[in-house]
Amino acid sequence: MVSEKDLTQAEIDALLRGEFNSSVLTEMEKDALGEIANITMGTAATTLSSIITKKVEITTPQLSITTQSKLRYDHPLPYVIVNVQYTDGLVGENLLILKIRDASLIVDLMMGGDTSEAPEELNDIHLSAIGEAMNQMMGSGATSMSSVFQKKVTISPPSVRVINLAEENIQPHDNGDLLVKIVFRMAIEGIIDSEIMQLIPIDFAKQTAKYLIGKIGHSDGEQLQKHSTEQMPAMTKAVPEGSAASGIAVQQVQFAPLEENQTSSEISNISLLLDVPLQFTVELGRTQRTIKDVLELGPGAIVELDKMAGETVDIYVNGKSIAKGEVVVIDENYGVRITEILSSTERISNLR
Repeated sequence: MVSEKDLTQAEIDALLRGEFNSSVLTEMEKDALGEIANITMGTAATTLSSIITKKVEITTPQLSITTQSKLRYDHPLPYVIVNVQYTDGLVGENLLILKIRDASLIVDLMMGGDTSEAPEELNDIHLSAIGEAMNQMMGSGATSMSSVFQKKVTISPPSVRVINLAEENIQPHDNGDLLVKIVFRMAIEGIIDSEIMQLIPIDFAKQTAKYLIGKIGHSDGEQLQKHSTEQMPAMTKAVPEGSAASGIAVQQVQFAPLEENQTSSEISNISLLLDVPLQFTVELGRTQRTIKDVLELGPGAIVELDKMAGETVDIYVNGKSIAKGEVVVIDENYGVRITEILSSTERISNLR
């Protein structure tokens, strides 16, 4: 067990005075971090819901400031630690901390179970499954952040481990650095009603908050009021024709009708790119399977797809659908005969 002796006197005094929470982050930075947390975890909850086919809610972020020493004092138990590294757009890391039991239940749901046989201890396969779930969850969260920041934000595959916070540091060094702690309520329909914790180094937290504040353009005295699920497109108010407010006569702009032949210049310019290689893919069909189903696959196993025998196959170029066709055999190789295809203009548009 950890005692108060593990905290330095300066840390204890500061925590008792509330200085960590009142002076390390401005109110604006707290608002920005709370908004980013709402955005990323809201999207992550939707992603986890699709993985385990259960309704997931991750809500009510509560933000505070802590240190590694205080974490040992407040949470002297083993936890699953997920390290998420932001590599593009934002550069830094944060940690997600789950209770062992919650991670066990999620793993069992991912493998098609009903949680009645959830593992008591997590082995490497279980941790790998949690890592994949978190990779998809935080990847979708990064995509949402890309939309907010208007630039690409990516992560590297997270690393997952189990550590006892009473005995080990979440980082290889314990230098007393401050951490932003955000605690969320996590509910999975009738199965889990618990908490998940996010830890962000103070420098990375301030950098992220500053970027969002600058992007939205609020002054220091204003509060962020952008809701995480709302979009805020720029709106312009039209001036009525001949309006006295404008002081000049205003006429509506007349646009020529858009016609398909207006893309002829684009079609001619495409000749400059004719040597660029493209990935041509024929998709026979798709299906979804649980991790448990995939682990049980072996030679001779049959995987049923979502298409009937004889149906047309989908043809993609660089991941964009351009045609449909039917499978044929040419000598000893498979081929595809195109039965439907988009027009040249539509294909060029699809390849953008």
